[in-house]
Amino acid sequence: MEQLRQLGEAVGSINALMAFEADLRINPRQCRLLADACARALAAVTGQVRAQLRFDERGAKWRAIEAPLRELHRAFRDAETYVRQCLDPRGSWWARAAAMAHGTECVEQHLHNVLWCVAVALEAIDAAGEIAGSDPDELARGRLVLARKYDRDMLDPKLFEHAFGKLYLVSQELVARMDMAWKEDRWVMSQMFDEMKGPAASKPLSKNEHRLAELLAAAMGKLHPASVLLGSDYSVRRRLGGRLKEVHWMGESFAMKHFIGDTDAAGAEVALLCSVAHPNVAHAAYCFHDEEKKEYFVVMDQLMAKDLGSYVKEVSCPRRRIPFPLVVAVDIMLQIARGMEYLHAKRINHGELNPSNVLVKPRQPDGGYVHVKVAGYGQPAGITAGGAKASANGNANGNDNSCIWYAPEVLRSDGVADAAAAGRCTEKADVYSFAMICFELLTGKVPFEDNHLQGDKTSKNICAGERPLFPFQAPKYLTALTKRCWHADPAQRPAFASICRVLRYVKRFLILNPEQQQQQQGQTDDAPKPAVDYLDIEAQLLKKLPAWQRGGEAPRVADVPFQMFAYRVMEREKAAGAVHVAKDRASDSGSDGNSLYGDENGFGAMSPEHTFSAVSNGTLRSRPASSDGRLPTAKKADGKAPRQAGPQPKVKPVNTAARTPQSARRALGVKPDDHLQTNGAPTARRRTPEMASE
Repeated sequence: MEQLRQLGEAVGSINALMAFEADLRINPRQCRLLADACARALAAVTGQVRAQLRFDERGAKWRAIEAPLRELHRAFRDAETYVRQCLDPRGSWWARAAAMAHGTECVEQHLHNVLWCVAVALEAIDAAGEIAGSDPDELARGRLVLARKYDRDMLDPKLFEHAFGKLYLVSQELVARMDMAWKEDRWVMSQMFDEMKGPAASKPLSKNEHRLAELLAAAMGKLHPASVLLGSDYSVRRRLGGRLKEVHWMGESFAMKHFIGDTDAAGAEVALLCSVAHPNVAHAAYCFHDEEKKEYFVVMDQLMAKDLGSYVKEVSCPRRRIPFPLVVAVDIMLQIARGMEYLHAKRINHGELNPSNVLVKPRQPDGGYVHVKVAGYGQPAGITAGGAKASANGNANGNDNSCIWYAPEVLRSDGVADAAAAGRCTEKADVYSFAMICFELLTGKVPFEDNHLQGDKTSKNICAGERPLFPFQAPKYLTALTKRCWHADPAQRPAFASICRVLRYVKRFLILNPEQQQQQQGQTDDAPKPAVDYLDIEAQLLKKLPAWQRGGEAPRVADVPFQMFAYRVMEREKAAGAVHVAKDRASDSGSDGNSLYGDENGFGAMSPEHTFSAVSNGTLRSRPASSDGRLPTAKKADGKAPRQAGPQPKVKPVNTAARTPQSARRALGVKPDDHLQTNGAPTARRRTPEMASE
């Protein structure tokens, strides 16, 4: 109840701000879209709570929805801050308009978080609804309804939109507004400036304000005279490293890239920085050119505090196993992956992805979360033999062995990165570099920093297949993804679109299971773990949904709810062992609705999330064969990996036996490993008469 009250307060605050919508002169359409989305999210959540949960059981059975609602409240607070900044800008209105007019944060960041949180909250309510009440018939009917909701037939985006679009905030009307809100705001601002310049304006604009109005109304990427920047309260505060400087412009702080020399390389980098716009990618907001001095001044979209490598060192301490709470580490990984997904959709390969080229800005009152931007992708080609190119902030992360961030195929056969390596920097090479960043996020250590080999020997061993070793306590569902990303065969590495989908679902698992954070801090050893391999789910969905395989298109925020729903459908099916044939699906829906989660000891009335504690010991020791076993090449290349994968031959027979009989899967919630090994088949024969009698 407390979480619902907080959600109501946050939406009420947003609505109170929107009461002055007529005074909004910065992004009015996007603010209205965000306010409507938050109001509809609250209505969807409270409607499902009323429909599925009982008020008199709010003490214990509602506990499962508390963490998802807290995450949704965080998204609402961020949305409120965005609306407040647009309505009542601090300091100079022109400076705030310059900082926010070209941004896409409303849809790509705030609406993304709201849609993801709503999907997780609705799933938690579904799971709590399965155990709400005490009437067996009512419980059976609820399970039947959920079994039909999460049926394989719903794995179609159009069908999902028709059936659940309003509930998950992806109705045709709302999606159309997401696509058009930013463009409409650009048009509204242009019309406002025309009125301010006209003879009917109440206050005429000064000469400098005329220039700023033209600047704000111009298309992104247009080169403006340097006098517009240098003649309007401009000063350099400090150097941030490399070409980056912190400047003071119109009373606000901005990051600026300064290029000296009117060369083709500088012009190409400026054009590249102007061609992108995403909250997780550092990009240009305004570009200025001094033709006489042959200088470029590129004002970036946001001033970031520091790079990821420096931040990890700053927050690391001996008392922690990893530098961040696990959910924060996964959130950072997801933001990096989203930025890279956007760049690859634009056919831009990074080639220099490392912690020094990942910029972060801490959000202090928000539980350790940070805002992440990928930078350094617009640098001129050319890699020196001794190290990487200059990073986004001039920091090499304090590591002389910069070859550790390069994929083996980028390095020469002798383990040296040469100038020709730039041509070998592909999407898959960026995925490898991303895996090394994930290792540092999950361990707090730079890859290979504990290795006795240094210099050329390290790079040669990387080409030979050596990889850093995870500590024993590292979560297997994250280490499996990381190992897949640094696979020796580039074809085996997933695309960033797939990585984003997996990480969203991993983050959802962590939100639904706060016990994972206690396990990380050493408070418990039996925290729940995923009952299925999310990489297996992604592989099956890639076959089921050809549009996911094609890729090449810019990612759409409106696709997130369906992606979460599709993962949930496959997870329920795999966790329950329900492999349905399309022809038998209609006839089996009635009986399976009672048997999927119907178990005589009470655990059967719970969804897989609530049975993770019961099945973690029995399921997850048999599942690693599917996640790690899919990486035979990487394990052979890794000098230490065979020791980690040693128990796999013993587990494979159990995994095969557990998959074959469907009823054995139904009993996973209450049977340990030894029971599965010895009594898997008899259990299926004993349960068949019981199900027939029911």
